[in-house]
Amino acid sequence: MGIDLPLTWAVIILFGVMMYVVMDGFDLGIGILYPFFDAKDDRDVMMNTVAPVWDGNETWLVLGGAGLLAAFPLAYAVILSAFYLPLVLMLVGLVFRGVAFEFRFKSPPGKRRLWDKAFVGGSVTATFFQGVTLGAYIDGIQVADGNYAGGAFDWLTPFSLFTGAGLIAAYALLGATWLIMKTEGSLHERMRLLAKRLAWVLLAVLVVISVWTPLAHHEIAARWFSLPNVFWFAPVPVLVLLAIHRLLHDLEGESHASPFVLTLALIFLGYSGLGISMWPNIIRPGISIWDAAGPPQSLGFALVGALLIIPMILTYTAFSYWVFRGKVRVGEGYH
Repeated sequence: MGIDLPLTWAVIILFGVMMYVVMDGFDLGIGILYPFFDAKDDRDVMMNTVAPVWDGNETWLVLGGAGLLAAFPLAYAVILSAFYLPLVLMLVGLVFRGVAFEFRFKSPPGKRRLWDKAFVGGSVTATFFQGVTLGAYIDGIQVADGNYAGGAFDWLTPFSLFTGAGLIAAYALLGATWLIMKTEGSLHERMRLLAKRLAWVLLAVLVVISVWTPLAHHEIAARWFSLPNVFWFAPVPVLVLLAIHRLLHDLEGESHASPFVLTLALIFLGYSGLGISMWPNIIRPGISIWDAAGPPQSLGFALVGALLIIPMILTYTAFSYWVFRGKVRVGEGYH
């Protein structure tokens, strides 16, 4: 029995995108939280928690995009044509954020506020347009004869704007719980208070999206509530409620790492709900991963490279996080 190459590549790309959301999400979240903390020392500590690892986190974004081009060229062409503007704006935000990372500590004190603003603006812009792209992707893409058949602004809908705002809340919670794990003192306590509020906001966002999506898309409603799919989907909202309950409980206690882990679980549950809604289509409403796949020879050749590269990425990522483990203190770095 041969390997199902399109399915294998779909799993690789889904894994890469999930790793990007998890690993770049919390440092984007730190940029989103910056306006709530004016003190220089607080901002220095917040940025120092991710300074050694932030650029490596974006490796997964490159892997996801390159994998989509190599394995599903039809989907790559259609998706980039449909979402050209929000994706460009997302990349502009990432550029501003990256420049702010590099120049903030090297600039004179009078110019540091400028780079702080670039860091905040880049983080919010990148996050918002990631969420907008996600919402527009759920809405579906008009395709005719293998080409994008919609307009330049079809991605701009109330639903996509809401998902953009919702992702800001999700990344902010991810950033806050990361900082709970990596900081101490007054900053740590303020992050606990902020994370409690953000947890309720994220729960509200998830509820609205869970109601809005089936109401707006009848085929998704049919997928959710038909047998046997309902048995796959039913555990998701239950697990979300349990994770939120546990998160709020741990934020009241002395836990340091568990709030971050529970927030990762919430992100994963939302991601799994998206997968259940879309599967096996890579483009809604009717292009499956097998319809969009490239030639088997290309898929097999690229798979060899992916199986060599992905373990390397995982190894150096794990090593870097291990080296820079522990708390970050003002003026002292990692301990």
